[in-house]
Amino acid sequence: MNGLVAPLDRVSREVRTILARALDGSEMSVAEGARLSETEGRDLQALTLVADELRRRQVGDTVTYVVNRNINFTNVCIKHCTFCAFSRDHREEEGYFLPLDEVVRRAQEAWDLGATEVCIQAGLPPKLPGRYYIDICRAIKKVLPEMHLHAFSPEEILYGSVRSALPIREYLGELKAAGLGTLPGTSAEILDDEIRDVISKGRITTRQWIEVITTAHSLGIRTTSTIMYGHIETPLHWVRHMDLLRQIQRDTGGFTEFVPLSLIHQEAPMYRRGLVPGVRPGATGTEVVKMHALARVMLGPSLRNIQASWVKEGPKLAQYLLTCGANDLGGTLINESISTSAGAPYGQLVPPRELRRMICEAGRLPAQRTTTYDLLKVYHEEDEPSPLDKVEDPEATFGSYHRLTASPEFRFRK
Repeated sequence: MNGLVAPLDRVSREVRTILARALDGSEMSVAEGARLSETEGRDLQALTLVADELRRRQVGDTVTYVVNRNINFTNVCIKHCTFCAFSRDHREEEGYFLPLDEVVRRAQEAWDLGATEVCIQAGLPPKLPGRYYIDICRAIKKVLPEMHLHAFSPEEILYGSVRSALPIREYLGELKAAGLGTLPGTSAEILDDEIRDVISKGRITTRQWIEVITTAHSLGIRTTSTIMYGHIETPLHWVRHMDLLRQIQRDTGGFTEFVPLSLIHQEAPMYRRGLVPGVRPGATGTEVVKMHALARVMLGPSLRNIQASWVKEGPKLAQYLLTCGANDLGGTLINESISTSAGAPYGQLVPPRELRRMICEAGRLPAQRTTTYDLLKVYHEEDEPSPLDKVEDPEATFGSYHRLTASPEFRFRK
């Protein structure tokens, strides 16, 4: 197995055969992926070793990150997904809505601190004007023409399309003309309607998600891809989900990355209020490692970039995932609301210098990237700190989700 024979000499014969095929460049079948999803002990160690070797062959030793800011302009939402602790009903006191000028101000502040991207996602407030997402793009691009807009989940695109009475293709075309760069491939959770009907009844269907994503790709709008796991799904659902993404990528080539997102369970209604029978308290550490390694083996040949989320897993586990197939640490974020509201304890900002330290300590070469994975700077040695590195108190400087929901300044009810 190309230099990996000695460490794998006590691996089960079936797993060894599958991994050997992967190292030889063969595409992993769903049945083979399902078998690997069951690995434990030495078999799991073998999977991570092979994933790391495939990572080295496919993307090398450079590990990337993007300097970006999240802008979640409202937490008010008409949906009631059981995994979401972020959203509020429009009548609740904690509901907020950032006006356009505040959204632009936050984007401007991020640009001044060296950000190349703003990631804009939010709830689905009632009576939202159908063209509001287009208005956001135009307002930011008018002031910051070079800022990349990574914005609006497929759920939001569907909502905007319905509210504006425009077909999805036409709506996406108008967004692109207004300055939209890429779409987050969120609202995917598990792309299986039986699971979706339990954890997020009434949410965008698998078919609709695919329609938005593939239409975006056909218009030259690239997207990320995600999975949310650690609730009621099984590892077979992971494999089928990845296989579906792989099929789309073969057809369109439009995905930029795959981002596994483990459930933050502490404040998720499905767990805290017992709304979903049998829900697990998030993914185990072993499952997190297995997910990233499996993603590299299954998706790596066509979707090269596998992200480890420091927001979901914490910086230390995210750093370890760089040895299990991952090659990207995501973004600086500056404001993190979705995971924080669900109970994630890892803070809202990891500055660029800290991300580079994590990468170097893992024995890799850090590089700042764009949203679409063009390299802006490779750091062969440490550089002068950026303005974002000098921020000592992110919450005091940028605000936070908890301060936003407690403040009367942007009350939705006003």
